[in-house]
Amino acid sequence: MRSLDVYTDGGCHGNPGPGGWAYVVLNGNSTITGSGGRISTTNNQMELTAVIEALSFVTEQYEKTSVRVHTDSEYVKNGITSWINTWKRNGWKTAARKPVKNQELWVTLDERVKNLSVEWEWVRGHSGNTYNEQCDRLVQEAIARTTG
Repeated sequence: MRSLDVYTDGGCHGNPGPGGWAYVVLNGNSTITGSGGRISTTNNQMELTAVIEALSFVTEQYEKTSVRVHTDSEYVKNGITSWINTWKRNGWKTAARKPVKNQELWVTLDERVKNLSVEWEWVRGHSGNTYNEQCDRLVQEAIARTTG
């Protein structure tokens, strides 16, 4: 089975505001990147979108793949590894019985991970990790393209 490392990041200028997402996929000696942006979004939406886009790319390009996702978003990591099970059990409500924010993105992410072997790893943002820093640069470039 192929094993890939994927780094993701998302961000905004203002929250909400113009935002961007990016990923870096490491496949042996090959590095593949993707990025995009939106005029009005939130930081958490961009963090989720980055992972969704990365896993969509992986699913389309590779068969029988295990993926280690590196994210600097504890929201994403904790949400997909822990909170999502309770949310689904509670009809997409939080412990406070309020609707889960970004439910449509969580549902999409949950679908993306179903047929993949995914390991989640939190990395500290802006701490010199080469690929996390590359993602951050791609996010800033995507925001700049979005705002023209």
